Amino acid sequence: MSEVLTVECPTCDNTVVWGEISPHRPFCSKRCQLIDLGEWASEEKRIASQSDSPENDNWSEEP
Repeated sequence: MSEVLTVECPTCDNTVVWGEISPHRPFCSKRCQLIDLGEWASEEKRIASQSDSPENDNWSEEP
């Protein structure tokens, strides 16, 4: 007998069954999925960078 794997929705913390029964996993719903997408699109969320690196200080779009 296999154990049911559950995770928390990253948006609202509801419990989500990890499997075919949850098509929006790891989110509990399409709504939570779109809220998360909106946060990324508006740059409320971002992946950390190494902005403290000295080679990034003089970066320019001009050659």
